[in-house]
Amino acid sequence: MTETLSALQHALSTGRTTSEALTEAALARGGTGEGPRVFTRLYGERALAAARASDLMRKAGFVRSPLEGLPISIKDLFDVAGETTKAGSVALDDAPAATANAPIVDRLLAAGAVLVGRTNMTEFAFSGLGINPHYGTPLNPFDRAGARIPGGSSSGAAVSVTDGMAAAAIGTDTGGSVRIPAALCGIAGFKPTARRVPREGCVPLSTSLDSIGPLAPSLACCALLDAVLSGSGESVPAPAELAGLRLAVPTTLALDGLDNTVAASFRRALDTLLRAGAHISEIAVPEFATLGSLQAKGSFAGAEAWHWHRALIAKAGDRYDPRVLVRIQRGAEMTLADYLDLVAARKAWIAAVEARIAGFDALAMPTVPVIAPRIADLAEEAAYGATNLLILRNPTLINFLDGCAASLPCHRQGEAPVGLMVAGAGGQDRRILTIGQAIEAALAPSRAA
Repeated sequence: MTETLSALQHALSTGRTTSEALTEAALARGGTGEGPRVFTRLYGERALAAARASDLMRKAGFVRSPLEGLPISIKDLFDVAGETTKAGSVALDDAPAATANAPIVDRLLAAGAVLVGRTNMTEFAFSGLGINPHYGTPLNPFDRAGARIPGGSSSGAAVSVTDGMAAAAIGTDTGGSVRIPAALCGIAGFKPTARRVPREGCVPLSTSLDSIGPLAPSLACCALLDAVLSGSGESVPAPAELAGLRLAVPTTLALDGLDNTVAASFRRALDTLLRAGAHISEIAVPEFATLGSLQAKGSFAGAEAWHWHRALIAKAGDRYDPRVLVRIQRGAEMTLADYLDLVAARKAWIAAVEARIAGFDALAMPTVPVIAPRIADLAEEAAYGATNLLILRNPTLINFLDGCAASLPCHRQGEAPVGLMVAGAGGQDRRILTIGQAIEAALAPSRAA
């Protein structure tokens, strides 16, 4: 089910399919093959009942939104009333059930979306690789024989879309957890400005950095979902004009360590945009190089995760993935003074970066500097840690900026998936969606070649 949401809506409106048929197909795929590693819970009959209700409403002339009747998956971080939210962990198995839906769940249901299930993820969202020892790791659709990572932490979200188990998926992004799996699995993902989508009813990783965004076949699909998630009700913005568009490619940090596949795909994409009339400038962003030193005494994710997890770790720390546990426990080392220093430093850093990029319409860079590695190559702790940091590096820059960003496929058909990230400062969500759609359209012919 890699058709766009608009194409699926057209099929529904013309009677070529029904919500029940789409949902049956999604659930059938979710229950076989990769499905058991993709979902921590399938909704089965409950989803089919919602689909039948949607079909009845459509027959009566009621279409609540462009999501009406479409099967959507949600990451296992969001509260659904009557269910325990496990966040990809077993440490919460005996936690009480949620008493209310997360706001984004209510918004999806009010829009007529059919929730097909909860998707697997890195435990507590604390890694960009997508590996989960409790529920298994969904394998990257590009190379299942080679058992490559899907990217994380919204691992099941991405694979649910690529494998037709959902028309689109909702994930979270603290340091790239929407954009990384989108890039590595060859679909689109959108990380909104953090404050754009309500985060209540979502197990937090970092209250300073968490954001909620969609993964889907195209960026236009992501824009439809963003309008619902944000509550804005905005129509999908038209693509921008590429001619005259000013794109900045940061040469500081963001282009370091590219593998040959990513470098070639990214360069071809820039060449295509240049031919379409875009103005592309390579610029130094020295602030990017200082991010590591700013966090030398600890990070927001570490300190804020420790704050949320410390009681649970005391009770059930032996049930955590050890690789996640050790990262959370580092947050205990950060003092309050260090944390407040980081808050102040971030504010100054954001102001400096925003001033530096103010003359451009958007930033463009590879979403991830390497193609998806094999799970077997990450068995050693050193390789796991280094690869995780490398894969998180570029997306994290935008989270720290409190910005917004889209990841778009820029690889050729049949090649390993590569994502191109289009990013802007906080609050520029609509602008980034318009620019991203224009870039997506420009790249489509060269990608099919």
